[in-house]
Amino acid sequence: MGAVEDARYDGVDRRPWGKFDRATLRVYSLLFHLIDVGAVAAVLWDRFLTPSQRTVISVGLNVSQEQARSLVSFLAAMHDIGKLIPNFQSLEPSAYIRLGDGLLADAGPVVHVPHARASMHAGLHLLGELGFAVGGNDSPAVRAAQCLGGHHGRFLQLDVDGAASAHRVQATLGGPVWQDLRRRYTRLLWHLFGVDEAPARVSVEAAVLITGLTMVADRVASQRRYWVPNADTASFGAAEHHSHARKQAEEEVERLGLTRFALDRVPFTTAHPGLEKPNALQASVMEELPRLVAERGSGIAVVTDAMGAGKSVTALEMARIFNEHCGTQGVMWLLPATAAADQAYDVLDRYVRAHQPEYAPVTLVYHHSALNEAYTGRRLSPADMSVLDGPPDNPFTDDSDDLAAGDETESGPGTAGPDRWLRGGDNALLAQYTVSTTDQAQMAVLPVRYSALRMLALSGKTVVVDEAHALDPFSQLQLLRLLHWLGALNCPVVLLSATMPGATATELVRAYLSGAGQTGLHGASFAPGYPGWLFADAATATAHRMSEPAQAQQRAAQRRTARIRTRPVTYQRLGQAGRTVEAGERLAVIADTLQPVIRHGGCAAVVCATVADAQDTYQYLRRTWTGPPHDLVLVHARVRGRQRQSTLSDLRHRLGPNGPRPARLVVVTTSLLDTSLDIDVDLMVSDLASLARLLQRLGRLGRFTRLWAGQDRRPAWWDRETSPTLTVLHPINSRGVTALPPGWGTVEPAVTLHETARLLPALEQEPLVVPNDVQALVEQVHGVTSGFAAETARLQHMAATYQARTSRQQQLSAIHLVPPAKRVSSLADLHRQHLTTAQAATRPGVLPRRLLPCYRSLDGTLTLDAAGLLPLPDQEHLSTRHLRSILEHTLPVPAAWVTRASARHQPPASWKQHPLLADTVLLPNDSATRESEQDFGHHWLSMDEELGLLHRKQ
Repeated sequence: MGAVEDARYDGVDRRPWGKFDRATLRVYSLLFHLIDVGAVAAVLWDRFLTPSQRTVISVGLNVSQEQARSLVSFLAAMHDIGKLIPNFQSLEPSAYIRLGDGLLADAGPVVHVPHARASMHAGLHLLGELGFAVGGNDSPAVRAAQCLGGHHGRFLQLDVDGAASAHRVQATLGGPVWQDLRRRYTRLLWHLFGVDEAPARVSVEAAVLITGLTMVADRVASQRRYWVPNADTASFGAAEHHSHARKQAEEEVERLGLTRFALDRVPFTTAHPGLEKPNALQASVMEELPRLVAERGSGIAVVTDAMGAGKSVTALEMARIFNEHCGTQGVMWLLPATAAADQAYDVLDRYVRAHQPEYAPVTLVYHHSALNEAYTGRRLSPADMSVLDGPPDNPFTDDSDDLAAGDETESGPGTAGPDRWLRGGDNALLAQYTVSTTDQAQMAVLPVRYSALRMLALSGKTVVVDEAHALDPFSQLQLLRLLHWLGALNCPVVLLSATMPGATATELVRAYLSGAGQTGLHGASFAPGYPGWLFADAATATAHRMSEPAQAQQRAAQRRTARIRTRPVTYQRLGQAGRTVEAGERLAVIADTLQPVIRHGGCAAVVCATVADAQDTYQYLRRTWTGPPHDLVLVHARVRGRQRQSTLSDLRHRLGPNGPRPARLVVVTTSLLDTSLDIDVDLMVSDLASLARLLQRLGRLGRFTRLWAGQDRRPAWWDRETSPTLTVLHPINSRGVTALPPGWGTVEPAVTLHETARLLPALEQEPLVVPNDVQALVEQVHGVTSGFAAETARLQHMAATYQARTSRQQQLSAIHLVPPAKRVSSLADLHRQHLTTAQAATRPGVLPRRLLPCYRSLDGTLTLDAAGLLPLPDQEHLSTRHLRSILEHTLPVPAAWVTRASARHQPPASWKQHPLLADTVLLPNDSATRESEQDFGHHWLSMDEELGLLHRKQ
């Protein structure tokens, strides 16, 4: 029979099953599931893929876009053809016995073959029969078959003459009857999705995007509430079901928020509330960049400007221009830390809502982004249309919605709020507007499951990499490979930094242009100037820079002065709470420097090198603190997740440009406040840090002085005629020489701290002029021309040690990187190693563990609270609220601290099966013994409700 006849009600056999619901014993036809996924893929092509992605795929297939749409839908539909084998069909006996006598008789010995691999092996020959050329790794049939096998997240190696040979397929995947039915299904799908002919090529880039799209389509069509109702309509023929499936797919893609949309053009002041007009740099971008992008096409831009000068607004305007001219839609905003991501989410959410779209989901993605209340809480007030979720409740109250499958319930998203499906896991990356930590994007170039889906999510938007200078050599190498792939996918990129050396900017731009196919770039410089912007188009690799008059205007408009004062200190831990601190000690100098704020009010920040130093500083200041307790704040990474999130959110509100500025506030912290936080303090004290970090911190000192001109928002002691001052604590020994404390060894490279310390005395002579002096200072310490390390043998040794460490980090990082697109032969090259997202290191060192401080009552019950009202859940199925309440009480610690955890530190047995809880380590406070400090071998840990986690090493 032909495909037309097979499409009828009494045509091809529809009894083989693709989905089975054990709760209701419903069986869903495999053929219908294949049609469902193909129909969803077709709708995703129309409504989710951007014009630039459609172009990459059609060029990669060497066919028209209309033909590419049909081929992509067909390949997506073919993803589960490997379920039409005896091994899979026999997995559910009650469904297996419903098969026809012919299939049952021809099953032969049932050989275990995973259905994804079976799809690849069987698909190779089925595609070959349709005209796909079968040859080496780069042949169309092999690559298309690998797309089928990769739909579960990993590309598999295909051995054409071995496991995928015709006789092996017949021996392991069923006899001639099974093969004939697979052939009929294939030709029926070819007919239903309107494919004319096989492509002559399948590029690596096209294959990755097709596979990512298939993953999304399969997830959509596999939702239980999506297919179960269709299981009751088995009277349909294939053609009828295809018609129904197209309509259902359109409705579902719309419901899940996967439909792309264009934001209406609005005035600058509407898009960026609070700004009266663009600054000189932003105006230059808005005037010059549209013409360049319209003429040259996609490319990479670099923006460097002083701290607090409006780089985020510049990036959003660049993204708007790129999206208008490059066929992309949306923004993927990447930041190095979760605190910075939380702040950026607020900015991007406001930007999207300012355009007043009907529905525009904005997602926040990092490991525990569910702890961000602004992102996950239901509507907080009638004016807040950002997000909607479940009502406040006892976190351990059973909720029928939560106990159901995670994608079963709708939460009714607001204007810019994602629904539950789009918030879950890596699905959240698919939203048109996304804020994420950089590591989530780095995993697109690591051999982890669903890396193709991550690449699909990235490539359709303008990718903004904020604080691009802030990554260590390990992570920087992964960023370079990511930029290479984005260049290959013709995806526009914007790099932002306040303290990026010119050599770093050049290296990042070259990586992107190399991916775009450009060669001979080694002699070219892509440093943008400071302040300034640069655009390098992918078509010609030509560097277009901000004009000199506009640069001069930006320097003049943003010009401000600040002083850096160095205070030599002797470093000594506080130790016993009652110890007398001598004059000249670090803690005494901090207290002395803060006296204007302590006595007369104002806002100050003390930025400490380590968490232990922050805890000591807070304890020492608390001794003599006379104001309200909440005016002295401690915030660092080793407190419970919810507590840290709440404190940072409060600081952003109170110290922001329009916040209710407190009369007096002292914040003791670590590097959490270094990047992308829009706050202002009147006085700042910092431990010695690299010059780049000191300049970043300087960006929070007197940040809103120009904005507050004419307003009385400064303390009485603030002298408007003098510059705000950053006091840097320089640790020295008895001979007056820089002496870095032992605990600072892993914070920053010692040579960088020594170079900064040698430069600081010269900076005290004259006020620092921002932005004029910034780039030259950055190059002196962090650039390739830095000469400090050559001045003494000791510094030469430190520099050599640092270079060796950098080289080791780069080698370790390179071990797991996927190859550049141009060097991929078999798609399996992208998954030569088997890493999970939990194992994939995006930063050097051992991956952290999650520590859960809890309480053990007299009867042995473990609870999250001291009052014993919230017992740790120990059940097979944890609701969303259960999980969220557990995670918000955890905190990350180095794995080395808890490697010798005993039985008493093990979580409930049911947690071992949960991917987010399996590696959790408990830190129980025993109410019976009153013991708070726990022994983990060489490490002793205890949880202080005020100070956070305390660590002591034997």
